Amino acid sequence: MRSMLFVPAHDSRKLTKGLSSNADALIIDLEDSVPEAEKARAREMCAEFVGEHRASMRLFVRINALGTRHTLADLDAVLRAQPHGIMLPKCANGRDVATLAGYLSEFEARDGVPIGSTQILPIVTETAASLFGLHTYATDAGARLCGLFWGGEDLASDIGATSNRDLDGRYTSPYQLARSLVLLGATAAQVPAIDAVYTNFRDVDGLKAEAAEALRDGFSGKVAIHPDQIGPINEAFTPSAVDVAWAQRVIAAFAASPGAGAISINGKMLDRPHYLSARRVLARARTDLSA
Repeated sequence: MRSMLFVPAHDSRKLTKGLSSNADALIIDLEDSVPEAEKARAREMCAEFVGEHRASMRLFVRINALGTRHTLADLDAVLRAQPHGIMLPKCANGRDVATLAGYLSEFEARDGVPIGSTQILPIVTETAASLFGLHTYATDAGARLCGLFWGGEDLASDIGATSNRDLDGRYTSPYQLARSLVLLGATAAQVPAIDAVYTNFRDVDGLKAEAAEALRDGFSGKVAIHPDQIGPINEAFTPSAVDVAWAQRVIAAFAASPGAGAISINGKMLDRPHYLSARRVLARARTDLSA
């Protein structure tokens, strides 16, 4: 998935607008964007929306964090509608993912949903302590894990920072560290790393630059908070025709010489890292067509 768009579960206008955003997936939010008094109504609206639109679009639901009084109520309401995945906020480590997986199995069994079919996408950097658990997603999270998503806003609040960006709009060093650790943790867990939201949705140039950096560094996609951000994100993470053609040529060359440790194309020596990079380009291209 190149792009995911947050939409509040209790706002029917924004839910409907999300469907036409061209995002690869929607994240229907039951957590931060929903006032306490609206939680129950938001669950009902979320379940109805997912049931109606899951066949035409990938839909994730951000539930409230484990340990809150809303967690099981959220799952109870939405699992029977069969969202494609659950986004878990305030996730401390892989064991939290495993705990959620256990809950999902119980609700799936109750509702006749195929066991294991609901994916989990955790937000893994919302507290300082969570950074020390990023290695555990490779060992403890389990098969439902479909990616790692990082964010800097709650982390800044936990740390007590006055800002998480410098005067040029770039993340300061604590958040650059968190971003890098998520990328490495996702690689170790063999799942995609999803880049944080760009909160200034009117700054298109800043978004484009940050999305380009994310692609360069190895992120698979980026989350948006406004429909206008989807176009630039999709553009950044969509391989060009030239990139796809080159990747196909590299894959074909290695297929033609299966025992070779390295091959030559146009005078350039290419080895296994180039082969793996080519596979990632083609995987992104296929995702773009099918998301």
